[in-house]
Amino acid sequence: MLIKTKSILKIIFYISFGILVLTFFFLSLQSVFAQSEEQLKAELAKTEQEIREEEARLNQQKAKSNIIQGEVNKLTSQINVVQKNIDAKATDIKILAQDISVKDQTVTQLNQKLDRSMDILADLVRTKNKADDVSLVEVILTYDNFSDFFEGVDSVVSVQNSLKSLFGQIRELRGLTEEEKIKLEEKRLRDLEAKAVIEAEKNQVAVKQGEQKNLLAASKATEQAHAKALAEKQAKANSIRTALFALRDTTNITFEQAQTLAEAASKATGVRTAFILGILRQETNIGQYLGSCVITDLESAAMKHVTSGKVFANGIHPTRDLPTLKTLLNTLGRDPLTTRVSCPQEFGYGGAMGPSQFIPSTWLLYVPRLQQIFGTYPDPWNAQHAIMGTALLLKDNGAVAGDLVSEKNAACRYFSGSACGDRAHVLSYGNSVMSHAATFQSSIDFLATLD
Repeated sequence: MLIKTKSILKIIFYISFGILVLTFFFLSLQSVFAQSEEQLKAELAKTEQEIREEEARLNQQKAKSNIIQGEVNKLTSQINVVQKNIDAKATDIKILAQDISVKDQTVTQLNQKLDRSMDILADLVRTKNKADDVSLVEVILTYDNFSDFFEGVDSVVSVQNSLKSLFGQIRELRGLTEEEKIKLEEKRLRDLEAKAVIEAEKNQVAVKQGEQKNLLAASKATEQAHAKALAEKQAKANSIRTALFALRDTTNITFEQAQTLAEAASKATGVRTAFILGILRQETNIGQYLGSCVITDLESAAMKHVTSGKVFANGIHPTRDLPTLKTLLNTLGRDPLTTRVSCPQEFGYGGAMGPSQFIPSTWLLYVPRLQQIFGTYPDPWNAQHAIMGTALLLKDNGAVAGDLVSEKNAACRYFSGSACGDRAHVLSYGNSVMSHAATFQSSIDFLATLD
């Protein structure tokens, strides 16, 4: 009897020691997690501050770039104005060159006319001289009378005098034309000089413009560097947020997506965002675990575990949920034999669907309301539909934002159909959900201070 007592005491001692060790172990884990959470929060706060500073530097650099761009635009406008002046001068010079060419042609024509008149005058002079050499006998023999002879001589003299007058006019006109040509040429030279000055001015402005463009390119490069650094810091902040919530991204849904959808559902129903996330965390760890069983027999409701192969003869309620599940899967075009659902538990059936783990009969109750909200047949494996369905169910279960008692009972009803009461497994579920909700609310509140 003594030996048995010692054995029992020894067993009790080992059990107590083990419990003590486990207690210290979990307390250590809690301390490490708390320390890690504080470190993550500190790191996130630091990163958010760096983001603000980087945004300030980026905005400052953008402002500098805008100033430089303004200078470039101003210089470009100056160049355009100067170029217009250059083009105008070039047009004037071209017109002057044409006018000078016309004057040249006019002078040439006048010279040719003068040359022809000189030839005519020379012929007349020779004719007159020849008439002076004619003897009286030749006059008598040639002309019928003296009057004809003298009329001819007078005509030659008259033409000669007219030609001399014409010479004067031609010479005067040629002189005026040459003067105009000289003036035009002088103006053309002045315009050429002015054009050269304007072009030099344009070149100086173009040099300044080039310098400003180089400064602008350097400023833009600095902008890109700040933008890249900002993106890296933002990515780091997002990474810290993910780590802070201790959630992994899955192919189904990320935490950020879940939070966004939960916020939308909260706005539509009045149920607290963190509480909705607490349910999702408790049910599927935000969509990571969508069930490990598939139905193997659509008549008997048998299902098996996809990994272990364990068969559950009565895995889903055969009359309440199986027909609804088959209809639902058929409507959604899903294969009942490959679509994962929850496995049965010791205290209930399996067959729960999607990230919110709705049982088919309960989901069916919310199909009309969800269909009205989304305008399409709701899918419990669709995160948006599922999270909105969760919020509607929690609201119907009596959840009032800010009332922790009502939320806890709503969570228990979500799990078991009734308030928490004193059933250990139901109460444990409600407590766990509220713990997750508190953690989410703390993190959400902290992140709100950084925005």
